[in-house]
Amino acid sequence: IERLEAEREALRAELDEAAEALTAARTEAAVRLGTAVSDELRALAMPDARLEVSVTPGAASMHGRDDVAILLAPHPGAEPRPVAKSASGGELSRVMLALEVVLAQSDAGSTMVFDEVDAGVGGRAAVEIGKRLARLARTHQVIVVTHLPQVAAFADTHLVVNKTDTRKGGPGSGVRTLSDSDRVVELARMLAGLDDTETGRAHAEELLATATA
Repeated sequence: IERLEAEREALRAELDEAAEALTAARTEAAVRLGTAVSDELRALAMPDARLEVSVTPGAASMHGRDDVAILLAPHPGAEPRPVAKSASGGELSRVMLALEVVLAQSDAGSTMVFDEVDAGVGGRAAVEIGKRLARLARTHQVIVVTHLPQVAAFADTHLVVNKTDTRKGGPGSGVRTLSDSDRVVELARMLAGLDDTETGRAHAEELLATATA
């Protein structure tokens, strides 16, 4: 019994040492991750948002003795709260995009789907979102649902979903891949319904050129 008790104490000391080392590493990484993601959010139309990764004492398990939570303060003076409770749908998508951009190098080869990650933004912020999605696409398969031409212009493949009238069976939907020329027309339409004007198409061509530069 004494031998087993001594062995138990030795293992407990080893566990404590490993748990403390893991907590220290997590705490350091949490600060770096929070800072990096907050920097990304500033370029994604969330200039005052601050993301924090909270590491607090928790129950011992095979994963250590920490409870880890991602907190978001969307504006100055706001108390950081769990991101699921403090972010709107569009903000949550942008937080996810910022996290993925920061962590992309450690998780290559997966498929990511972003549904209207650009909700509530436009102009320069939309371009920044497009750039980051294109950066993710270098190491991942990225599928994006968007209504913004500034985002769509950065895609390698542009698909259009159309509502179709099947008459007898009722309305349905279809998907088609755009050629380069069709893409110019579609982007011009997305810009403001200017697909039938030279000005609109010129703007679309300029947008595509900027995205592929």
